[in-house]
Amino acid sequence: MEIKVLGPGCPRCEKLEQDLMMVMAELNIVAGLEHVRDISEIGSYGVMGTPGLIINGVVKAVGSAPPKNRLKEWLLEAAKR
Repeated sequence: MEIKVLGPGCPRCEKLEQDLMMVMAELNIVAGLEHVRDISEIGSYGVMGTPGLIINGVVKAVGSAPPKNRLKEWLLEAAKR
């Protein structure tokens, strides 16, 4: 599983990254987690707001840090594939 947090390092971006790490640990999910901070690279994903969240190449969230229960759903769904 490949997970990318898109954002320049704003507080919401950092919170999303921390929330993902907590949920991954709670669910015992091992995945690659990358925080993309380069604005031009963020734009290459078609994301116009931050934070952005991409799981296995699919944009899951833009402009907000989703609640942990939503992150759990998405990670469990991605782990099944």
